Amino acid sequence: MTGLSHYAAYLENEISGIELSDEPHNLYDTLRYFLSLGGKRMRPILTLLSGEIFNIPKEECVHAALSIELFHNFSLIHDDIMDGAPVRRGKPTVHTKWNTNIAILSGDQLYIEAYHQLANYSDHRLALLLKSFNETAIEVCQGQQMDMDFESLETVTEEGYIEMIRLKTSVLLGCALEFGAILGNQDEETRRNLYEFGVSLGIAFQIQDDILDLYGDPAIFGKQVGGDILSNKKTLLFLKAMQTGDNRFNELVRMNADHQKVAHAKILFEELGARKATLDAMNGYYDQAMENLKQLEAKGLKTDALHAVAKFLITREL
Repeated sequence: MTGLSHYAAYLENEISGIELSDEPHNLYDTLRYFLSLGGKRMRPILTLLSGEIFNIPKEECVHAALSIELFHNFSLIHDDIMDGAPVRRGKPTVHTKWNTNIAILSGDQLYIEAYHQLANYSDHRLALLLKSFNETAIEVCQGQQMDMDFESLETVTEEGYIEMIRLKTSVLLGCALEFGAILGNQDEETRRNLYEFGVSLGIAFQIQDDILDLYGDPAIFGKQVGGDILSNKKTLLFLKAMQTGDNRFNELVRMNADHQKVAHAKILFEELGARKATLDAMNGYYDQAMENLKQLEAKGLKTDALHAVAKFLITREL
């Protein structure tokens, strides 16, 4: 997103400037490597944007923003280990390039570095930052465990799936936004509205990922189309189709994992109304996010930048 490019450039510079030891090199070289892989840096950008609403300069928000980004990267390193993923952002994952033990320690080190960033705040705001961060960290771990548990469960409820993506993905967006409000010394209601905006937007974004996995253009989406269907992953799209009780869905699940299964799923999910139902769910959470912004605007706060981010995240090619 062009309007956010200067925030991303600022954060890249700050990330590259994080002081890391040289030895043992197998620990710190991995951190430099992984952090150099880039990414959208959307979570720390949200912290900077949230702080701006309350006239907090980015130089004051940056440590909180870096804390969010370092924690996110810690979770990615460990997720890659658990998923057995060979590639991250087009490059070998840490456990592939080095080994699993080094990757575990590298992730742990990033988690600790996240706390180092928060330690730059020595006033009354630190307690609130730590409370929000610790609660979020616990929830992210809970969500990851739920996601792994779902792989072996025959039945997953729609409510369970939404709770899993809320915990695994969305609460970190909420925390990133709440950090800006905490730094701006805002009241609990304002902090909560920003947090809930992030959570609802994150859920809508993840549901959109479910749809794009099957219906997206791979040249735009950047991932293999139909990967979830090939592995019978219990996404919301999958669950909406399953709820119809149509025997054709059961036949789809039993099909061999090939391009014909993906093509068949595209047609079947349209006919069963699963795609529309999933889109409706996505739009519902997006509307919830917009309602939270309206609450902030009622207080006279300017949320134009957050509107723009939300629109950018939710209007990927469907």
